[in-house]
Amino acid sequence: MHMTDSNQSKKSRNPWAWIPSLYFYQGIPYSIVMITSGLIYKTMGVSIATFAFWTSLLYLPWAIKPLWSPYIDVVSTKRNWILWTQLLLGAAFIAVGFAMQLPFYFPATIAIFAVIAISSASHDIAADGFYMLSLDQHNQAFFVGIRSTFYRFAMLTALGLLPLIAGVIQENTGLEPVSFEVNAIPASQYKAADIADFKITKQEGIPKIIIYPEKIQVPIFEKGTSKLDSAVIFVALSASPAQDETIVVNLGRKTGSKDIDLPKNQTGRFEFTTANWNKPVAAVIRVDHNLTSQTSSQFRATAGNIAFSWTVSLGALGIILLLLAVYHRIALPKPVEIKEKTKVDLKVYGEVFKSFFTKPGIGPALIFFLMYRLGEAQLVKVATPFLVDARNSGGIGLTSAQYGIAYGTLGMICLTIGGILGGVVASKFGLKKMIWIMAFAMNIPVSVYVYLSTFQPVPGDITIYMSIAAEQLGYGFGFTAYMLYMLSFVGESKFKTAEFAIGTSLMALGMMIPGMLSGFMKELLGYQHFFIYVMICAIPGMIAIKFLKIDPTFGIKEEAKG
Repeated sequence: MHMTDSNQSKKSRNPWAWIPSLYFYQGIPYSIVMITSGLIYKTMGVSIATFAFWTSLLYLPWAIKPLWSPYIDVVSTKRNWILWTQLLLGAAFIAVGFAMQLPFYFPATIAIFAVIAISSASHDIAADGFYMLSLDQHNQAFFVGIRSTFYRFAMLTALGLLPLIAGVIQENTGLEPVSFEVNAIPASQYKAADIADFKITKQEGIPKIIIYPEKIQVPIFEKGTSKLDSAVIFVALSASPAQDETIVVNLGRKTGSKDIDLPKNQTGRFEFTTANWNKPVAAVIRVDHNLTSQTSSQFRATAGNIAFSWTVSLGALGIILLLLAVYHRIALPKPVEIKEKTKVDLKVYGEVFKSFFTKPGIGPALIFFLMYRLGEAQLVKVATPFLVDARNSGGIGLTSAQYGIAYGTLGMICLTIGGILGGVVASKFGLKKMIWIMAFAMNIPVSVYVYLSTFQPVPGDITIYMSIAAEQLGYGFGFTAYMLYMLSFVGESKFKTAEFAIGTSLMALGMMIPGMLSGFMKELLGYQHFFIYVMICAIPGMIAIKFLKIDPTFGIKEEAKG
């Protein structure tokens, strides 16, 4: 009897023991390949158009995964597929971390990311099938918010914690940091630095950061008396970087008076190579016009080892993924999977696709699957570069660490609240009643990027954090509708794992093609008009909702239906 109870326990573990970690794992590879890679390549100096095209092309495995989803249905068990793909993914992330050190890192990492994409797409098929196999309909509806939340929590790890770790490493590696004080003095005592006096004598060995002048002062603005409110300083290196090496110097205020800072339209990011290491770059330091007394502020110039920072953070992530794979070996239940001795041939493919594409309401469903995320597909490729891009290029100018904090703190909390709330509300009132509210919640908050690109608040400004929080809250709540509709559309089909894979592949296709064009659209329109265009792109998917066939009772608990 004890043996039977033990076996039964393994077959029906508490969903809370494995759903959060399984979907956290599922979200990591997708988030890194599709989103964080943009930050990685941006900090490494790759153009937006180039990395947006190639990383969007990596959507392809998710888009064509129905081609091999029948194999996952009939070859081995979904549990085994989950465990083996998780081990492969953990090892691949360690490999991509080491590849960041190679001279040809871009093609090398893109190739490894392709392996990760294929493995991740296979993992997704197995995990989603395992989810439907292990839970009844009500629990599927209830936990869809939980799984979406932890999937998005994985995205926040990729967008928040990973860049934060990389940012800390960047600030503590590479060239020796240079700290300096800036003093605000009366305009009558101020004398501007002369670039002609800045003499650079080449030194041997590792370059050092040079800031000129040594004593930096900035004039206090005196209305009606003097229009001076800023000082120009110059940044250069003491020696040439290695051939084909780019040294990125980041300049920013660390402590002291907030009334002395870089102006709104300037980021403190400067790139030096063998061609310009000894050509001073000008940076402006400005005082707030409300400052009336003498004060000071401390600045810091850093030039961390960017490639090394990503090697460490990606390698550490790979180790965590391997440990999670071991955990899932223990924690995943062992539901009974009825395996038919089916040969995967054209007949099976035909049955799967016929079952999916002949369902009632397939037309509006296809439009919904392909168009619901049309705006997000493009936003997700450009939002990250926008937040870290130079202010004089229209961006916000966040450092990797600031970017990580913005997404990894308040954004994480709001996303969690939104995702859980979406699942709870849908399981109480049903998808049909809630889908419109969820759709608006997902798409309207995109307007925060229109605000950010229009007013360009200074890095650290609370409105940046509030904007990201609003977008995350809305997305967490609204994306639940998308996954729930996909579950309801597949229903209790004989091939529900393969059919769900078709649905998610259509979703990936709807992300891939617009994403490939996003970089070019951004360069054509500029940040502000691009974000307005993204909001317009949300309209077709919203219209499709009106024509969807949804069971009014889908997801509602049995007692509540009566």
